[in-house]
Amino acid sequence: MRLSIGADHAAFNLKSELIPYLEQKGHTVKDFGTYSAESTDYPDYAHPVSNSVETGDADFGILICGSGEGMCMTANKHAGIRAGLVWNTETAGLIREHNNANVICFGARFVDAETAKAILDTFLATPYAGGRHERRVEKMTSF
Repeated sequence: MRLSIGADHAAFNLKSELIPYLEQKGHTVKDFGTYSAESTDYPDYAHPVSNSVETGDADFGILICGSGEGMCMTANKHAGIRAGLVWNTETAGLIREHNNANVICFGARFVDAETAKAILDTFLATPYAGGRHERRVEKMTSF
């Protein structure tokens, strides 16, 4: 899969661990930054990752900040994005299966590297169920 990833300073170290893990699993990963632990602003990374998913340059986006909330809120400003904040594999599976999420968000202050890897494995392996969920997903953008 083609993945886009972005993180702010609070998640720089975690992002740095996840990229080689994802590449080792055969994914192509485009890193939108940040490239250091120097203080920065999460929207600077949420927007380009979201744009890459919206335009089809990436299959899925991965956004990480301290809590995950700021990234998720920013990503969901994009019309073509369905971003979900997760904290374990169960929530990662549900946002794919029920909500057809195309961007996953989590907080580096609350999710360690091994949990993040398991979360990403679940998110990327879980198909959208469609069916009864389709009506609900359509209602997200039909207001």
